[in-house]
Amino acid sequence: MLNALTIDVEDYYMVSAFADRICFDDWSDYESRVERNTHRILSLLNEYDAKGTFFVLGWIAERFPGLIREIHSHGHEIASHGYNHRLVYNLSPQEFREDLRLSRDILEEITGEPVLGYRAASYSIVQRSIWALDIMIEEGFVYDSSIFPVYHDRYGMPGAKRHPHVVTRPGGSILEFPPATLKVGKSVFPVAGGGYLRLFPISLTRHAIRRLNRHEKQIAVVYLHPWEIDPEQPRVKGKLLSRFRHYVNLDSTIIKLDILLTDFRFESLRTLIKHNSLSHHPFNNEMR
Repeated sequence: MLNALTIDVEDYYMVSAFADRICFDDWSDYESRVERNTHRILSLLNEYDAKGTFFVLGWIAERFPGLIREIHSHGHEIASHGYNHRLVYNLSPQEFREDLRLSRDILEEITGEPVLGYRAASYSIVQRSIWALDIMIEEGFVYDSSIFPVYHDRYGMPGAKRHPHVVTRPGGSILEFPPATLKVGKSVFPVAGGGYLRLFPISLTRHAIRRLNRHEKQIAVVYLHPWEIDPEQPRVKGKLLSRFRHYVNLDSTIIKLDILLTDFRFESLRTLIKHNSLSHHPFNNEMR
């Protein structure tokens, strides 16, 4: 079974965990490491002939258009991660629409292709910001990958569907791709991305993906960030919990990604939509 590999293209100083220490106006003052880290990921994906979806910040794309063209030239999908990593639930609907349009326009100008998908900064489409789906539908987006069906202090929508599905809203439909989770009894655990990929043993991640593929007959949506393969990145003096979440096991990420690429097949979300005969919009059937 094909699974989805997704990369959120942002730099180490842009993360929500350090937003109380580093403001957007100061981003240009920091050493950028996103190019070298993304190149390393691209090289590894090339070794395995794996493809993925790169959710790119518009701010990054403006400054490194050559990087975006390179990602695209290798056959990967370019999708939107917003412009400057603002949490959706901190935006007004109009601010979100402007951010969505700005990031999409920048990416489409660089690649010459329509942007089909979006992922919110820190999975910040929660119950109180579910209206963002309506705006995405109005703006013509085909899919979203922002709703994490787990409990978390910054994000999450407990009880939401765990597998790719069609969300029907008053103005139309959009396909939702939640990150991979493992259900144990009545509890749902995040397992295959970001800090969870770094924190948990790779045996657990492999078990979760195999369970999704073999027993639940579902794809796994795996995610990571370029800064997560960079243990030498400059340290930010954030809060204790934020530092732990950001820096734990950075030296393990590239090794674990290599193992996952060995054991599983990965494609972009765009390709998976086509593979499941859902390339049209609005959607008539949920993914099976």
